[in-house]
Parts: sequence; structure tokens; C-alpha cells
Amino acid sequence: MTARHGTTTGLRIVRIANFVTPASGGLRTALRELGAGYRAAGHEPVLIVPGPPRPDGSAAIRDESTPQGRVITLPGPELPGSGGYRMLTDRPRLQRLLHALAPDRLEVSDRTTLRWTGEWARRARVPAVMVSHESVDGVLRTWGVPQPLARAAADRLNTRTAHAYSRVVCTTEWAAAEFTRVGARNVVRAPLGVDLDAWHPDCRSAALRRRSAGRAEVLLLLCSRLSQEKRPGRALDALDRLRRRGVDAALVVVGDGPLRSRLEARARDERLPAAFLGHLTDRSRLAALQAAADVALAPGPAETFGLAALEALACGTPVVASAASALAGLVGSGGDTALDDGPSFADAVQRVLARPEPARRAAARRRAEGFGWRPAVDAFLAAHDVPAPPVRPLAAPAGARRAGPWGG
Repeated sequence: MTARHGTTTGLRIVRIANFVTPASGGLRTALRELGAGYRAAGHEPVLIVPGPPRPDGSAAIRDESTPQGRVITLPGPELPGSGGYRMLTDRPRLQRLLHALAPDRLEVSDRTTLRWTGEWARRARVPAVMVSHESVDGVLRTWGVPQPLARAAADRLNTRTAHAYSRVVCTTEWAAAEFTRVGARNVVRAPLGVDLDAWHPDCRSAALRRRSAGRAEVLLLLCSRLSQEKRPGRALDALDRLRRRGVDAALVVVGDGPLRSRLEARARDERLPAAFLGHLTDRSRLAALQAAADVALAPGPAETFGLAALEALACGTPVVASAASALAGLVGSGGDTALDDGPSFADAVQRVLARPEPARRAAARRRAEGFGWRPAVDAFLAAHDVPAPPVRPLAAPAGARRAGPWGG
């Protein structure tokens, strides 16, 4: 393989993403892990994301070297009502940056406002892929758009996207379905992954579970952005229904978003035992919480993969997911599925809890073990027509251990 930058190995893979914040979840994790994987495979990943102006108010570019490669932050306006999401709106500036970077491959994670980059790549003769991180018609339906209108809008957008890029990368068959529906022939599958060492049943801590659950017998966990399309209110619906049925349950919510204050107010008003922790930057603490829970909830009906749910499974925690999302196929025997209402989620939680705890936790871990980051990186490189490097063993970091970070 010969890159246009004069090297005999390695390509400059420029990645562009919108809707990434320091507190965003799955997309930020995927970008970080894929960038680190590209770098380990001998390539030069460069990530371009939007961010706030500098503290002095200037619109200067931030250019940093990180474990996932070079990260360039361009100032971009905040999307009203999004809870902090920003967008790359200065097209001339982004075009100049792309020309200066002279990528060998382009990877874009926003098929709406950044779709023009496909035409730029065609003119520059740069192979480009669009990564589909969401279902367009699924998201539109969660915002109340009637199904026929949502489907028609999605079909128009997806047809244009498929024509604009060399390939469209989808993480599941469920995500690919809206492209195959419009006859797109350039769709490829590339599942995401999970760090099976950092998220492990050994992270489980009896002491942390007692602190999180209080006096409750059942600990539920919601790890999600608190926004409309994620349906976080279903977790409170399920908690309320379970307690009315005599199930002594409590809920811990990890994540932030525009609906947080409303959900907290509801929990107070209805006297529901729900703790809202906000966004957690400490990965060890997050893994410990995911391992401590009895059941993790994933109520978003438009999820195309669901990294938080996969992390919970890796910790041995069963997941109850929306039957309308891609997670219905991912969870399998590692949990259960529910319709988009509180009673259905409560039913599914009770079905999971009726299984012996060792069996349900072992089944959850087995489901996650089919999703590592190395196969994910290889699949994404294949989508770029880049051969995967020979598999080589990874050296364990000094002092690495399986024991949970919280002891107990």
C-alpha cells in the first residue's frame, strides 16, 4: 500500500464528525477506539470535530496529538435545545482544512449537514465513506413525525447519501435496512465493539451496589443521553410500574441531556427512588456501576447499535432493550426486549430477574464476547479498502489486572 504522502505504509484517514461533546457517549467512544485502532495498524488518523471558541473568545483552531491520533477542533455553534451538541457550519474553513490535510481516505459521521463532503471527496479523488450512526426514520418517529412522512424523508436523504459516498458503513443489519430499502448497493456492515478487559464481570463490587441501591433489592441502571430520541422516561415508567407490583427496585441514571431536569422533577414529584449522576468521565467508575446493576435498560427505539448496552453485557449485566431497535438482535439471550411503554419494560425486567442470577449474568457476558474492538477496526479498514494488518498479540499494560476497580 502506498499513500499519496510518500510513505510506503499507512494512510492519512481524515474523519469528520458533528454532534460530539465531552459528555457525549457512544459516538465519542467509537471515534476514540477506531482512531486508536487505525493508529495501531500503522495509519495516520485525523479527527475533525466542532467545539466552543477558545476562552479568550477567538475562533482559533485547536490541534492536539492524542492516543486516537490528531484531533482538530473547529469552533462551531451550539445546536439549540440539544444539551450541548455543536456543529461544523463554516464550510469554507472546513474545505480549506481538508485541502491542507490532503487525506488518503475520508470518513464522515453526519449524513445531514456534512453530506456535501462526499462531493468534495469526489472532486478531490479521495475515497470517502459515510458512517450511519442513527436511523433517520427511527429518530423522526421518536419526535412524533408520522411513519409515512418519516419514511419518505428518510428515503430521500438516504438515497442522496448513498450517491454521495463511495460506501455507506452500517453497524448492524437493522441500520442497513433503510439503505437497502432504497436500493443502495454500496452499503457494508462493520459492527462496533467493546473493551472486554475494561468492562468485565470482575468490575462488580458488592459495596458499590449497596451504596447505589440503598435499601432496594433490585438495582436498575440507565446509561443514556437524556434526550427525546433515547426515551429515558421509559426507565421511570418501568420503575414506577415495578414498585406498584411490589418489586423493591431503585434506578441509577448515568448521562446528561436536555430532559434531565424534567426527569429529576418527575422522580421527586412521584417519590421514585432514582439517582441522577450526570455524565461520568471515569471509565472505571462507569464500568463498576454497570457491573453492579441487576438489569440495564436501553429504551431508545432508534438505536442502531448501543455501546452502553454492550458495555453492560460485557460486565455480566443483562439488558432490557426496545424491541424496535437494533439492540433486539444484539442482546439475544443476554437479556430481553420490550415494547415502547412502561408496563412492557417492567414485564421484561421481571422475566430477566426470574432467571437464576449466575445463568443470566453468564449469558450476558457471552453475548458481549462476540464484539471486540480489533474486529471492528478491521471491518472499518476493509470498508476503506485497506487490508487489515497481521494479527499480533497485545502486550498487557504494566500492573494490568482483572480485579474490579472498586474492590469489594
